[in-house]
Amino acid sequence: MKRRQFLTRAIPAAVLPSVLDGFSMRVLGDSPLLAALMNAYNETDHVLVIIQLNGGNDGLNMLVPVDQYSNYYNARSNIAIPENAVLKLNGYPQTGLHPSMQGIQAMFNEGKVHFVHSVGYPNPNFSHFRSTDIWMSASDSDQVLTTGWAGRYLADQYVNFPTGYPNSSMPDPLGIQIGSMTSLAFQGPSASMGISISSATNFYNLINGVQDPVPPTHAGEALEYVRLVARQSNAYSARIVDAANKVPVQGAYPARNNLADQLKIIARLIKGGLKTRIYMASIGGFDTHALQTNTGDPLTGSHTVLLQRLSEAVKAFQDDLQGLGVADRVIGMTFSEFGRRIKSNASNGTDHGAAAPMMLFGKNIVSGITGNNPVLPATAGVNDNLPMQYDFRSIYASLLETWFCVDATALQTIMLRNYQSLSLCVNGNCRTTAVRPVNTSGTVYVSNYPNPFTSSTTVSFTTSGGHTLIQIMDAMGRVISTPVDRVYASGNYQIVFQSGSLPPGVYYVRFQNGILQQVKPMLKVR
Repeated sequence: MKRRQFLTRAIPAAVLPSVLDGFSMRVLGDSPLLAALMNAYNETDHVLVIIQLNGGNDGLNMLVPVDQYSNYYNARSNIAIPENAVLKLNGYPQTGLHPSMQGIQAMFNEGKVHFVHSVGYPNPNFSHFRSTDIWMSASDSDQVLTTGWAGRYLADQYVNFPTGYPNSSMPDPLGIQIGSMTSLAFQGPSASMGISISSATNFYNLINGVQDPVPPTHAGEALEYVRLVARQSNAYSARIVDAANKVPVQGAYPARNNLADQLKIIARLIKGGLKTRIYMASIGGFDTHALQTNTGDPLTGSHTVLLQRLSEAVKAFQDDLQGLGVADRVIGMTFSEFGRRIKSNASNGTDHGAAAPMMLFGKNIVSGITGNNPVLPATAGVNDNLPMQYDFRSIYASLLETWFCVDATALQTIMLRNYQSLSLCVNGNCRTTAVRPVNTSGTVYVSNYPNPFTSSTTVSFTTSGGHTLIQIMDAMGRVISTPVDRVYASGNYQIVFQSGSLPPGVYYVRFQNGILQQVKPMLKVR
């Protein structure tokens, strides 16, 4: 096995021997998920903090569609948030927040939060493990990748890593994950990609630079590489402890909140001077098949507790960054491997679904909401899903482009195709994106006639020019046809969609032209 193959398949991460405030620290070196964002050729002090909501967050109860409240309530009367309890968002009367998220409400109304509606991907997979891999690697649902969406950038920029690292220009970890979470960042195709310092002898050998000779074989080359990563881990450990010790005083964080504990450490390390660009934290428990809310009281229950912890932790983190004087450098992002179904189940819960909102936060986030409240049927069935409005890879690509200054040519190579760029960052130092999010509810960009239809329907759309995409989705959220995916001149166009052998039912036509998107229902009848 070649050393580079060993790198990509076996050891993208090293488990540090040190513990900070009770949390083990995992250093992402050649991680296929996160380390790739550390481009030494693009000098920046920007930081991205990723928070994973493990289990599949119910976006409909988190971001409540007030303008469709009757359909929302009919679909989930046993868990629906009472309309008078929904938290209001300045400038967006059609949408509200779960009442436990008062911290996020305050941040939103201060211009520090951005929601993107109905984020997902074509042909969603409802397995926790597979869908998490898709989000980590930015693959298509029928494609298995062994590299992450950011790791491809790292491979392009740091061909010789880890040889020569750490060094004077990059003495710190490229990315840090706090706490324990299984992800593509640490797992290879058949074995763990992490290493640990396992004994006192190995530890002192590392710090003293003592090595036993290795045999001149492929196994010897692999062993030599393992030792190199281990030495780096020890050096990184010292840097982390030194950075933490520079910040003895921080702002207040909520007690008995595991996510807050993780974010407190991240704020401490950022202020302490680490050049690390990507941090990852997580909060679990979002797989709410049962007792998502308590019987008879939808304002209490497991989902309420989780959203409250998320809200309080993020608010404390943002306040701490501000107090430490580093808020300008940090953007945060949440993601969950999928959402939940429109219709609740009989166990006061929701089953695995497709699209869900993503939240971005920070001083330099464009405030507001991108997209529209998802279209809810008057009588939702157990298999009905929220139709995707934005591909999650558009969010990744937008952050790479505007927060980490990835050029257009490299971006398409990293993301494997061209995804529409969204206005997410106020000041990315790459290009100005201080554009208010677009809500398309008052303008018709796509429609079809006849509707209902029997075998075919004409889809009319208006594009401003550039990359234009039209997809046909079924009620499960699966893309069944992509009749348009190319560059157009600005204007009005029509295509004919032939439904063929598709069964009667509700379908959706999805239009996207840059940040502009719209999803419209269409009905096939016999």
